[in-house]
Amino acid sequence: MSNKDVGTPVVLSNRPGAGTLPRPPKPRKTAVACGIARAYGRAMLEPIPSALLASRPSESRGRDFPEPESPTRSCFQRDRDRIVHAAAFRRLKYKTQVFVYHEGDYYRTRLTHSIEVAQIARSISRALGLNEDLAEAMALAHDLGHTCFGHAGEVALNQAMAPYGGFDHNEQTFRILTRLERRYAEFDGLNLTWETLEGIVKHNGPLAGPASRGKPVPQTIAAYCCDVRDLEVYTFAGAEAQVATLSDDIAYNNHDIDDGLRAGLFPLDEVRELPLVGPLLSAVSERYPDLDEHRLIHETIRRMIDLMVTDLLGETRRRIAVEQPQCAADVRHLGRPLVAFSEEMRQNDRALRAFLFQRMYRHYKVNRMTTKAKRVVRELFDHYLQRPDCLPDEWRVLAEGLEGAARARLVADYIAGMTDRYALGEHAKNFDLRVGRE
Repeated sequence: MSNKDVGTPVVLSNRPGAGTLPRPPKPRKTAVACGIARAYGRAMLEPIPSALLASRPSESRGRDFPEPESPTRSCFQRDRDRIVHAAAFRRLKYKTQVFVYHEGDYYRTRLTHSIEVAQIARSISRALGLNEDLAEAMALAHDLGHTCFGHAGEVALNQAMAPYGGFDHNEQTFRILTRLERRYAEFDGLNLTWETLEGIVKHNGPLAGPASRGKPVPQTIAAYCCDVRDLEVYTFAGAEAQVATLSDDIAYNNHDIDDGLRAGLFPLDEVRELPLVGPLLSAVSERYPDLDEHRLIHETIRRMIDLMVTDLLGETRRRIAVEQPQCAADVRHLGRPLVAFSEEMRQNDRALRAFLFQRMYRHYKVNRMTTKAKRVVRELFDHYLQRPDCLPDEWRVLAEGLEGAARARLVADYIAGMTDRYALGEHAKNFDLRVGRE
């Protein structure tokens, strides 16, 4: 190796006998690096006016139960760490979105999805100068309230809970964070900051008022706002929560295309007809004509994610220039989201969702699985509602003396926390005479 390859030595000290280390060579600009730089453009290097809109730990509205601040972590870092260490977060490993856990180890689970969302949210927040830790905390927590068996489980549990106020996974996430995690000596829940709770509650927009979806505010959230602290459900969430929401959309659609192709639910030729996906797939195929399908899919998906992130950054900066918010509070009162895709990207996203709905979520193989999953959830709910003495000891004690809606909510909390495999095991133990005692 020549000196040119190694670089000029760096003297560690002027003392006699001091050692030297070779200076690392200057990195070379590869074609891939240049391509990424062109995709993001100069906007990534420009001043970041959106940094004014970041949530600052020093300005946090604090926690329900006052605690001494950590000497080594900000309050939002502490929120993120508590979420990662929560039992509900670990359970996401065996909670699936479309496929049941035993159908293949490769398919994404709620855990891997949450990690992917958090990575995208951090990248976007960094580019916009927002608080990365807060965005990451909300991204990691956003799926905690999902039931076993993905959307099929939630539909079944919502139908079972219809006489008692229904079931909503977003409300269930809030219940976990404020009530159901029982780990700390001085409080139930995780005692997260106001900003994290507010962002999780409103990650899809205001819960009340003209900008809401017109549904009643979930009971648990309404009671919290009345009895504990106002989460301002009439306004939008802060910029970090909006970033986490769209990071979820980016990860969800792209990775469902990936999983659907690998599962053989639809062929690659059908994807070529989709806007956004098709042109990228063609571009990759043209550049790498001999690429195997596995790599072809990955190269296309990564470019889709890059393109959607770049579009989001551009549209968000455009909206900042138009609206000119000066602080995080201004973002909440704009009357519309500040973090957004362009109209063209929103149309592409809708086309992708429509395709996935028809060709993946309604595929006969998925339908067979979801039908069985719904039956498992509904039969467990009806059984425990009638026989709370069949619940595990901890839950049976909590159920003593409860009737009606209160008992139903407790049963829903128990079932919502189940992983796919735990739910199948409990169903077998309660209904299959061939399965022995624990």
